[in-house]
Amino acid sequence: MSSPASETAEKRGLRARISASLTDPVLNALVAAVAVSRIGRGVFLAVTVLFFTQIVGLSAGEAAIVLAVSSGCGVVASFLGGWLADRWSARRLTFGFEALGGLLLAAYAFAGDFTSALLLASLSGFFDSMGHSARSAIIARGFAPERRVHARAVLRTVTNLSIALGSAIGAIALALGTPEAYRAVIAVAGLLCAVGSLPLLRLTTDVDAPARTRLGPQVTETGSIDTAAAAAALAERKDWAQRSPWRDPQYLALTALTGIFAMQFGVFELGVPLWITRETTAPEVMVAVLLIVNTVLVVMFQVRASRGTHDVRTAGRVTLIAGGLIVIACLVYALAAGLPVWAAIVLLLVATIAYTFAEILSQAGGWGLSFELADAKRAGAYQGVFGMGFSLGALAAPLVVNATAITYGFFGWVVLAAIFLAAASGTWLIARRAAAVSA
Repeated sequence: MSSPASETAEKRGLRARISASLTDPVLNALVAAVAVSRIGRGVFLAVTVLFFTQIVGLSAGEAAIVLAVSSGCGVVASFLGGWLADRWSARRLTFGFEALGGLLLAAYAFAGDFTSALLLASLSGFFDSMGHSARSAIIARGFAPERRVHARAVLRTVTNLSIALGSAIGAIALALGTPEAYRAVIAVAGLLCAVGSLPLLRLTTDVDAPARTRLGPQVTETGSIDTAAAAAALAERKDWAQRSPWRDPQYLALTALTGIFAMQFGVFELGVPLWITRETTAPEVMVAVLLIVNTVLVVMFQVRASRGTHDVRTAGRVTLIAGGLIVIACLVYALAAGLPVWAAIVLLLVATIAYTFAEILSQAGGWGLSFELADAKRAGAYQGVFGMGFSLGALAAPLVVNATAITYGFFGWVVLAAIFLAAASGTWLIARRAAAVSA
């Protein structure tokens, strides 16, 4: 297990807290890997859609299909990556998945039609999700319970910083606008993602699942069959199978509810830009301004807001607070429609601040519950299932947001707010019940 950083570091600034965390060898390796690979991912996110439509020549509908299928592959891969991390070396699997995913991203530079784009997007999304789930298993095993959420918060902070930097690099291709510029930047982005996997090789075997006893005849030193050992091995394997997350209704309910709440990202990434351009008088540049506000607040407060959420009661409480904040955000976004420019801008900023703190708190609460309510012996499978729920939420988000807020306006925003509040309340009830049982 990793050792806790000093308590005094928690009272200092963001840079000091992260620097203190990096004295931990496990977190140091993970941060190094994430920092490099997410720069590449940021580059890719900035140019993908325009590369598909302007360079490869896909229609808007074909580009949407490519991205949707890639997300769908990620749903299956989320569980599979965690399942494999319970059977083989999580560090080696994570390295292999992320290195391969990066190389597949680099291969986008050679995509020339719908079929090749679809194939590359599906494979790269599949291996990226597998790597993410295997990395979650590493976090579950590599840190003491009170440090897991802190580690996730640090990694998310680094992820946001790296993606922002990568997006700025991607702007070079957007500015030049030539096929050569797009393909060169995409190739570099993919190679960065692949290179980012190298620090994972520094991880030790402590982050891997304990070896399971081999089934079959157990032979003693004298060559006779040890029936007692064979029976013990069989009993151990049956116990291991009984610990499957698919047999844990409480965890499955948690996964479903947090997956529903994860649709919040669809609100910000799809709903808000469409709402601004279609229903408000605010200038389109506000889309970029709100994204910057969101990124800055996440970087500043994610680590701080995650303190104490390893406690089940605290995790449930902050999730409920997140539910209240996103209700406020949805209603204020809705009220921005039809107002004068200055009023629309003010309301959009207020709503984005409320949304961002809902995002920060819901992530902290979800991480804490996903670790604490999981069976430690099946950490990989549990984290894989949890990631699968998150992926399903992300996949459903565009459809739900469009069917509510974008289609029905204020009433649709109210329905969306009610969905999020119900999911947060259900998560809080699960946390409260789990805390009562363990008390």
